[in-house]
Amino acid sequence: MSPSHLLRRPISQSPLFPPILHLSLSFHQFVPSKTRPIPPLDSGGCPDLLRHKDWLSPPQVIRIFQNLKDPNFALPLLAQLSTRRDYNPNESLYATVIHKLALAKNFDAIESLMQRIKIERKCRLSDAFFRDLIKLYGHSAGRINAAVETLFAMPDYKCWPSVATFNTVLNLLATTKQFEVVHEVYTGAAKLGVEIDACCLNIIVKGLCSNGDIEAALQVLDEFPQQKCVPTVRTFSTIMHALCGRGRVGEAFGMLERMEAEGVEADAVVFNVLIAGLRRQGRAGEGVGLMERMMRRGCDPNPGTYQEVLYCLLDGKRFGEAKRMMETMAEKGMSPSFESYKMVIEGFCGEEEGGGDVEWGLREMVGHGFVPKMGMWKKMLHSVLRKNVVDSDYVFFQIILN
Repeated sequence: MSPSHLLRRPISQSPLFPPILHLSLSFHQFVPSKTRPIPPLDSGGCPDLLRHKDWLSPPQVIRIFQNLKDPNFALPLLAQLSTRRDYNPNESLYATVIHKLALAKNFDAIESLMQRIKIERKCRLSDAFFRDLIKLYGHSAGRINAAVETLFAMPDYKCWPSVATFNTVLNLLATTKQFEVVHEVYTGAAKLGVEIDACCLNIIVKGLCSNGDIEAALQVLDEFPQQKCVPTVRTFSTIMHALCGRGRVGEAFGMLERMEAEGVEADAVVFNVLIAGLRRQGRAGEGVGLMERMMRRGCDPNPGTYQEVLYCLLDGKRFGEAKRMMETMAEKGMSPSFESYKMVIEGFCGEEEGGGDVEWGLREMVGHGFVPKMGMWKKMLHSVLRKNVVDSDYVFFQIILN
């Protein structure tokens, strides 16, 4: 399956990639139904569990950690707690401590905690717990290596990863373009007891296509039957998008024929990709015709389809048809893009009898919340004045004020 350039260095030598800041992690948190007295505080403001003689229940312990103001105290507090006779940690407690340490960005302490958990063996951890931890390492900490190592360490905690957790790691690696490690993880599926599925292969295909390695993605497509998997419409659309992006539109249409031969039904996304590919090659007329072919096949166009065809009409200077398409979109509750309005208005400005259509375009544009820029106003005013449209200045000022 793997292209020749994959698998060149071990995981431990793979570079770290920057964290993905816009993603967040929600650990499972346990909220107790009853409240009890909180232990007295030590000189540092941390609950002194050693001086608290009452029996601490698991819900109360979790509440103590949740109310901890300084998250850096979480690990020392857990060490205090472990000396008590009533120490009985569970997954919710560990998740709460990890959540606190993550708030302090103390990821080294999280790794120390995981080593402690492995030694203590006080409770079983779930697959969901490890999946959350992997997301934290990958998205919040930028520690991709730690995410991979956590996946392969799961059996040491008597927990075997699900295919969802396995694919989470693959997606992290594909997103950060660590394809050498992608292959190493992929080949470790059997060792982890994970059965490769179509989602796993789709992640690899997407990563390779985003990296511009279409030939390798095609090799992975051929791997599907060997893994007893069936490629999905998303598998094909991903490859077709990459082909069209590099001007290989003919090959993209060849993929459409392959889809039909393999019994995979094309959806609106597939046709949108092809229409956009034709447009980029200056074949706007064929793009419009493809939408008609699509509808004859019983595939309903989506807003993206209408927008792509609208661009084709505008590129072909078929402004009357573009206006009708925009009216159809409005009837269906779709809003054409700002660029579409700009192009159709400027197109009508260049026509001898387009004064009324310019006013229509302006009203529609403003009605959909778009504001024309100064260059557009100049073109519109020049057009209507040149065509001697009556009260043109009044019309434009009314539109602005309303």
